[in-house]
Amino acid sequence: MEGIGFVCSSAATTARTATATKRMPTAAGMKAEAAPRKTVLVTGVSRGLGRALSLELARRGHAVIGCARSPDKVQALQHELMGVSPDASSSSSSSASPPSKHLIIDLDVRSDSGVQALAKLLMETKRFPDIIVNNAGTINKNNKIWEVPAEEFDMVMDTNVKGISNIIRHFLPLMIQRKHGTIVNMSSGWGRSAAAEVAPYCASKWAVEGLTKSVAKELPPGLAIVALSPGVVNTDMLASCFGSSASLYQTPETW
Repeated sequence: MEGIGFVCSSAATTARTATATKRMPTAAGMKAEAAPRKTVLVTGVSRGLGRALSLELARRGHAVIGCARSPDKVQALQHELMGVSPDASSSSSSSASPPSKHLIIDLDVRSDSGVQALAKLLMETKRFPDIIVNNAGTINKNNKIWEVPAEEFDMVMDTNVKGISNIIRHFLPLMIQRKHGTIVNMSSGWGRSAAAEVAPYCASKWAVEGLTKSVAKELPPGLAIVALSPGVVNTDMLASCFGSSASLYQTPETW
């Protein structure tokens, strides 16, 4: 998943999108007109690329909705996002602090009912995501496939594949209803190649690539879905495969 793979280019698995025919803005136009702020849902935000991406999005003024399985890290990130947001200084000077535009919750994407509850909450509070980044993922310990315990194999597939499917199941209908939205499924170079001792992980990322391509063919105009290979990034998951040599690669923050 995050930060693992040998192909650094983004996947070009794109659906029909309403913006495909729009002209790209000129440099002068970009300076004169600030980019519109988005609401972005990111899964797996407690560490690695998910955490770094959430903080960078907040710094740029976007609203972040995030989830992870670590309650302590979820609470810490919520406070950190409030501190790095561009409007943090103005809100801190007022006597009454407005509610945060960011929402980070304790949620395991393997839980279909949990994802459904999140979708319901966001619909009721009108926090519709413009972009979804399916980042949550895990990897097996280096091992021959016949030595990988069934529970470990299930954990990889349930998180990396079923987790994405759960998000799509409950959030894509909301995007279709609004005729707007982009979904980014984090893949890997190992979703387009293979390596020994990480067969469960490779299988899950090949599944992500296939799932993304199939869903792209089902989307109506105005929506898009892509599989993104982030390249090789020094995350905990990379360290589990590469050991100390993981430190030779870029950090999530640099990425």
